[in-house]
Amino acid sequence: MVLVVVLARGGSDDGSGTSAGDEPDADVTTPAREASVPIVRVVDGDTARALVDGHEESVRYIGIDTPEVDPSIGVECFGAQASARNKQLVEDETVRLVYDAERRDRYGRLLAYVYVGETFVNAELVRGGFATTLEIAPNDSKAGLFDRLQQEAANAGRGLWGAC
Repeated sequence: MVLVVVLARGGSDDGSGTSAGDEPDADVTTPAREASVPIVRVVDGDTARALVDGHEESVRYIGIDTPEVDPSIGVECFGAQASARNKQLVEDETVRLVYDAERRDRYGRLLAYVYVGETFVNAELVRGGFATTLEIAPNDSKAGLFDRLQQEAANAGRGLWGAC
C-alpha cells in the first residue's frame, strides 16, 4: 500500500490568505478594528455615549477605572474631577475608538481605547491621576503602559493620588 500526501499552496504569498486571481469569500467579513465616531455626551470619567453606525452606544474605556459619580451609590473621592477631565477631553469631539480582543462587556457596552487626534484619552486620564488601572484580560494590550503611567502619577501625588 502506498500512502500519498499532497500539500497544496495557493499562488500568492502576500499573507492575504487568497491566491492570485482568487476573489475573497463575500460572506466572510472582518470586523473593523477601529471607528471614528462623535461623542454625544460624557457619562463619567471612564464612559461616554457615542453615535456608532447611527445608534447611540455606551463606550467604556478599556484598561482604566475612575471614581464613581453616581448619586445613587455615592460620589467617590475625585469622581467629579475625573468626569470633568473626561468632558474636557472628549465632549463634542469626534473620537477614534480602537478595539482590543473583546468588543463588548457583559453590560453590552462597547469597550475601546479612545483617541482625540493624537491624544490617547485612556492614558491621559491615568497620567493625570484621574483614573487607576483596571486590567481585564483579554483586553489588556496596553496594561504595561497604564501601569507605568499610574506609578508615575502616584509617585508625583497627581490627582486622586494626592487628594484621596
